Amino acid sequence: MTLRFSACIELLFAAEADDPAERIRLAAAAGLPAVEFWSWRNKDLPSIAAALKETGLTLTGFVSEPMAPLTDPTEHGAFLAGLEESIAVAQKMGCGKLIAQAGPLRPQVRREDQHAAIVECLASAAETLKGSGVTLLLEPLNTRVDHPGYFLPFTPEALDIIDAVGCSEIRLLYDLYHSAVMGETPQAVLAGRMDRIGHVHLADAPGRQEPGTGSLDWRGQLAWLEQQGYDGFVGLEYRPSQGTVDSLSALMGRSDASAPID
Repeated sequence: MTLRFSACIELLFAAEADDPAERIRLAAAAGLPAVEFWSWRNKDLPSIAAALKETGLTLTGFVSEPMAPLTDPTEHGAFLAGLEESIAVAQKMGCGKLIAQAGPLRPQVRREDQHAAIVECLASAAETLKGSGVTLLLEPLNTRVDHPGYFLPFTPEALDIIDAVGCSEIRLLYDLYHSAVMGETPQAVLAGRMDRIGHVHLADAPGRQEPGTGSLDWRGQLAWLEQQGYDGFVGLEYRPSQGTVDSLSALMGRSDASAPID
């Protein structure tokens, strides 16, 4: 298996360093080829850019801000204006992916109307994204543990939204942890639709800690994704149960890991 890993520095190396730029250096020292993070507005972007240049690491993605709810048409203007700013930042940082979340379920509004609102907003976003070199990733999140009240917990509906938009710059962020918590498997929800996948996230389930701490068949699922043609990065978005470097042992083929990925 040859998939490459990207460290989410919001969680990985957070116990070892406060400074995001220093976390990038620690990720490089651990042998990781890429990093990603959540918000960009609260970070010292010049220092991050310097750390990326110094280490040669790739920045795989971050959130398009503000995280305005796509389910609410009155918030679409704020989202689209923020998307323009976020694209400019991504281009400057050499980053090809931005992340969008659907927003909360609005109990007083019909579900089909909220679904349509997301399609409408992403269709407008597609016009902004064309020719930018940046892809926007729609992310389902589990509602059973981490994100109660979120509108979009299931992968098939997210894929239906992406298909309705019909733009190559709008893709799915498939998170193995969130999907597993919702009772899904990639083999069931992605079969025949792998070309919609723009990025993958990984944490074990239950617990959202490093692979090997839960019951998720993460090796088998990553192998299946690769067999289906996925060749992008896998973002490590887990909470280390120990030191970050030690938590990477099974993934990086260190220590007594029985089946190294690489």
